[in-house]
Amino acid sequence: MHELLTPEEMGEADRLTIAAGLHDGYALMRNAGASIARAILERFPEAGRIAILCGPGNNGGDGYVVAKLLAEAGLTVTCFRGHAPREGSDAFRAAADYQGPVRLLEDFDIEDCDLVVDAFYGAGLARPIEGIERSIIEAVNAAGIGVVAVDLPSGVSGASGMVLGAAFEAALTVTFFRKKPGHLLLPGRDLCGETLVTDIGIREDVLDGIAPQCFENGPHLWRAAFPRLSDDTHKYRRGHTAVFSGGATATGAARLSARAAARIGTGAVTVLSPPDALIVHAAHLTSIMLRKTENVADAMEFIRDRKVFSAVLGPGFGNAVRIRELVPALLDERRTGEGFRGLVLDADGLTAFEGNPDDLFGASGKTSGALVLTPHEGEFHRLFGALGADRTLSKLEKAKAAAKRADAVLIYKGPNTVIAAPDGRAAINTNGTPLLATAGSGDVLAGMVGGLLAQGMPAFEAAAAAVWLHADAARRFGPGLIAEDLPEMLPEVLGGIEIA
Repeated sequence: MHELLTPEEMGEADRLTIAAGLHDGYALMRNAGASIARAILERFPEAGRIAILCGPGNNGGDGYVVAKLLAEAGLTVTCFRGHAPREGSDAFRAAADYQGPVRLLEDFDIEDCDLVVDAFYGAGLARPIEGIERSIIEAVNAAGIGVVAVDLPSGVSGASGMVLGAAFEAALTVTFFRKKPGHLLLPGRDLCGETLVTDIGIREDVLDGIAPQCFENGPHLWRAAFPRLSDDTHKYRRGHTAVFSGGATATGAARLSARAAARIGTGAVTVLSPPDALIVHAAHLTSIMLRKTENVADAMEFIRDRKVFSAVLGPGFGNAVRIRELVPALLDERRTGEGFRGLVLDADGLTAFEGNPDDLFGASGKTSGALVLTPHEGEFHRLFGALGADRTLSKLEKAKAAAKRADAVLIYKGPNTVIAAPDGRAAINTNGTPLLATAGSGDVLAGMVGGLLAQGMPAFEAAAAAVWLHADAARRFGPGLIAEDLPEMLPEVLGGIEIA
């Protein structure tokens, strides 16, 4: 159940189900209400007085179904509404079937309930919540009363996770068939509390007609494409990654990337070093190879002749002029050779194109290999300008637009990292941890992506896998983590998900 549906796509899933004659709209509403009522009875056994806040649409209809079922279970239930459901609608039918007390929102009193069921609006909200509804949301949040949200906490956009006016802080959110992006994107993710996805009778095959392009990141998304060893494997069949190093005082980042590429399974890893940094690297490297490169021609000759399959450029590199020379060469198949599968551009590799991003985007469209960009928030703004500053767009929308503009796979890093491909696919990562807020962790991630590319993993899947594995390694290590620990955790991580 890793597909994510926009509110519009979820509406299409309902429509296709009804059109197929499997259920009518009211049956789906009753199934939804029953799943919510069961969750309340299981998780809140001490809540005897339930206030259900009903909107005028289908979300409110779900609330009336919940009210009827909880009342039948012996709980004291009161529904509160502003506008009544439209006559003839499924919500109108649900309200009529309820037959219990219904009061106006102005009569709602926090002191009269143990639990609030938020059935105001759900995922389809398109305008800010104001007036009496906003006042109630703010009062409930301030009082700390438990809230069960129907579909999504009212006030949270199902498409973006943004708060429109005000939003409930739910202890439990019960949604149906599939999550929406708003369940995973911040701040929506934090406002949902526990998110429970329930079956209301929509068949899996409706996804064939919808063809969703957004997913929750996890092994299910990329396990099938993950590199596996065969009996006749040798080191060069496992790929060769080159990592570009900065000067003598900035060598650590390249070694972190190189170590990560090796630990993720690349058969051979070489650090391409300027002359002044050779002795520093030589004192630290054992299984990872070292090569002196003084200019772009040296680097490209090595990459072509030694059958390098991927490169990592940027961590600790520092020389913006050289980066702008290297990137077009690394994206030119005539100079890399046919086996080259991709370039990971990170840190200084991104900053070098601040002010002239079209030089990068133009080069990316001329390669048969992949380009993977790994910006954090500041780098994204510097590279994509107005797109980064647009407050009307969600992080997901920005990532997808940026990937298309750059013709690159994008890892838009942060607490809710988004991975996006130029073809419109995207994944939202949810296993991130503040433990990764340590110097060098991004260098490790870049090396992991480069290592997976070298082994033949497609760029989108390689990026998604690296992001998830990177976070899992941090979680397994726990407090005290520094970047050097991350590559050493990868054997345990890989063994734990049975893909090594």
